Amino acid sequence: MRLLYSDGDIAVCVKPVGLDSEHALPAALKEALGGEIYTVHRLDLNVGGVMVYARSARAAAELSRAVREGEMVKEYVAEVHGTPPESGDWEDLLWKDARKNKVFAVKRMRGGVKRARLEFRRLRAYGATSLVRVRLHTGRSHQIRVQFSSRGFPIVGDRKYGSRAEAESPRLFSCLLAFPHGGKTAEFEALPDWAE
Repeated sequence: MRLLYSDGDIAVCVKPVGLDSEHALPAALKEALGGEIYTVHRLDLNVGGVMVYARSARAAAELSRAVREGEMVKEYVAEVHGTPPESGDWEDLLWKDARKNKVFAVKRMRGGVKRARLEFRRLRAYGATSLVRVRLHTGRSHQIRVQFSSRGFPIVGDRKYGSRAEAESPRLFSCLLAFPHGGKTAEFEALPDWAE
């Protein structure tokens, strides 16, 4: 874990791949900083990137409200198979099979189906793969992974959603968080080695 910023209300860090964002990472922050640590959003175990945690109940409520009202901006970088369009604004209906912990893009609304929207731009095309930057407008489970895979651009290393590449984990990383803090917008950014 790399600490990017902390004050009396928040702690911002880079979560490494393989560290649980709901238990292990808050415990590590508590050990490093002392006091209480409140989880306000999460990242999958096999995804790394920038995260914010609250250090007080008041800050947790403010950050949770920002998430709920769409005031927290979340951007990711991903390496995907193929060459997606230069940019896009995709909206899909997603359904999660909780027993298999797998999400599917579906054609019509029914029980448990949720709308999912993201925007992206292609940063580079390498031939067999491309680097994209994605802004989430909704925070659905496995959303980026499913929306790209369903269009034939699975994330490199994401064997659950169609990649056959030998990679230790999916090439997906939370690279930017921006949210209201102290009367202005706080913004934090980091990139993984494979995206620099």
